[in-house]
Amino acid sequence: MDARHLRYFLAVVDHGTVSRAAEALYVAQPSLSQAIRALERELGTELFQRVGRRLVLTSAGQALIEPARQVVRGLENAKAQVDSVAAVRTGRVEIAAMPSQSVDPLIGMIQAFTAQYPGLTVTVRAAFTVDDVVARVRGGETELGLVASPEPLTLAGIEVHRLGHQRFMVVAPPDGPFAGQDAVRAEELAGQRLIVGQVGSGMRRVVDEIQASGVALTEVVETEHREMILPLVLAGVGVTVLTDAWTALARRTGARVLELTPPRSLHLSLISRTDLTPAARAFIAAVDMP
Repeated sequence: MDARHLRYFLAVVDHGTVSRAAEALYVAQPSLSQAIRALERELGTELFQRVGRRLVLTSAGQALIEPARQVVRGLENAKAQVDSVAAVRTGRVEIAAMPSQSVDPLIGMIQAFTAQYPGLTVTVRAAFTVDDVVARVRGGETELGLVASPEPLTLAGIEVHRLGHQRFMVVAPPDGPFAGQDAVRAEELAGQRLIVGQVGSGMRRVVDEIQASGVALTEVVETEHREMILPLVLAGVGVTVLTDAWTALARRTGARVLELTPPRSLHLSLISRTDLTPAARAFIAAVDMP
């Protein structure tokens, strides 16, 4: 089986259409289509079905994704092993990260890694929940994942490197409620208008737990775009609950950051596949582990 055909197949899966995949691969669209048809002939089955203008994976195509990623990753790993005989000089690390954790601690990790290995690059993939991150790592889309979970993680076939905790904080506009306070009790949020993340996120889980305890809150905005939240707070739309990853940025923008009591926190972990490239192993070695 031609590994190039598998790469082309995965490009169509990841980009959704032949045209976008061809553009990403810098190949002609007819060449890419021909390679996919050659792969289908070799396997004796269709991998995609066209529904309108979209390509939809068949069950056979769905079944091929993870084995194809393993083959391509294995080839990249083999090449990287050869290239790293002298030293880790070039390569790319792909990591899936949840929004708050991509601010902290990921920025510090990347800073430490790129300072030590200036010839290597880092690609960060967005993932909104723990399950999203785990799926990307387990499926081979990324080698590493940065997660924050309510409980310590234990994952079959995945290595878990524990990084500590992140506390949840209340973030309010400078002229908003809780003037003169350094901390806010959960019950003091009663009647407040809250800006929340989507279902499945850590910040949304905390808000749901506070509501379930009998505190009446009004969710004025629900957003998947974490970058909107601080501007919305500063505009006076409402208050929010964020991890302390955002504390420094929130204070620099003029928002007020208060401790939430009783304290609530998440467990931070860097997760990884076991079949890592030298670049990914270098990343783990370069970052500051507790």
